[in-house]
Amino acid sequence: MAIKITGTGSFIPESIERNEDFHEHQFLNTDGSKIDYPNEVIVEKFKAITGIVERRYADKQLTSSDLGFLAAQKAIDDANVDMETIDYIICAHNFGDVKHDTIQSDILPCLASRIKHRLRIKNPKCVAYDILFGCPGWVEGVIQAQAYIKAGMAKRCLVIGSETLSRVVDKHDRDSMIYSDGAGASIVEALDGEDGILAHETATFTYDEAYYLFFGKSNNKDISSDTRYIKMHGRKIYEFALTNVAQAMKDCLDKSGLDISEVKKVLIHQANEKMDEAIVKRFYRLYKAKAPKDIMPMSIHKLGNSSVATVPTLFDLIRNNKLDNHKINKGDVIIFASVGAGMHINAIVYRY
Repeated sequence: MAIKITGTGSFIPESIERNEDFHEHQFLNTDGSKIDYPNEVIVEKFKAITGIVERRYADKQLTSSDLGFLAAQKAIDDANVDMETIDYIICAHNFGDVKHDTIQSDILPCLASRIKHRLRIKNPKCVAYDILFGCPGWVEGVIQAQAYIKAGMAKRCLVIGSETLSRVVDKHDRDSMIYSDGAGASIVEALDGEDGILAHETATFTYDEAYYLFFGKSNNKDISSDTRYIKMHGRKIYEFALTNVAQAMKDCLDKSGLDISEVKKVLIHQANEKMDEAIVKRFYRLYKAKAPKDIMPMSIHKLGNSSVATVPTLFDLIRNNKLDNHKINKGDVIIFASVGAGMHINAIVYRY
């Protein structure tokens, strides 16, 4: 039996926020003081490190569950399956539905239930639930879907990653330029064969790392202390990811029994171009090998960091020949990998 991704879909918002749109922002240090550099310099340094030129923001009337529904619909159509035969809907997100210009998260009912409702699935035995697993949420959802299928509890699952990070950022924080909105979805099901998911690896580091990403006050001290925004210790995350993501990928590949030379693509969470490049180089170095050219597709330049949506969106773009210079052929070995709040790390070795 093979456990495969048979359909994918993504929703990329149309509204584009370019780097130059941040030239008029009031960026502040964490203590509230003014940053010494002009915004043009701040933005240019940001681009050099992250690779981000522009990002996408959801239309005002759309919430995260709306984005997830639109991506899910595409995945179902792509897989050409009957929605009523889906056993589980697993929706990964971080902040629920946050309406435009509000600060309150809405997760009642859960986003997976909202998406099931929008899909008009009647079958009550189609179980819908959310997972909060930081940016690695979609990858973890695929791992959970695999577990249900292996246990005989399911034959077909819908896994979604959806987020509207633009609505939980502190506009006075330079890190706000990283985040974007989007959704990606996939159908995971059991088929005859030996391809699909070959191995997985998951870990949670909390002893020192639990609060590398957290909710905190605005850098603008004039804003109400009751309002919280997504914050991060960027340098600590970089150093943590460099070592631990590369090792998780190696552990996963070793479990699969495959050789490093068989890997054709590494689809890693689109968090920071320089960090992702360093992780992949470290991964290959663990095998005393050099990372091949074009091994790591990137969508962050145009789409930014949409958290749980980055990996499934990237996969969907490549499958549909919408990413220049990147293609996946039948039989190719792919590694999915991610790191994020928790701090969580995971990886999947997958034969397409």
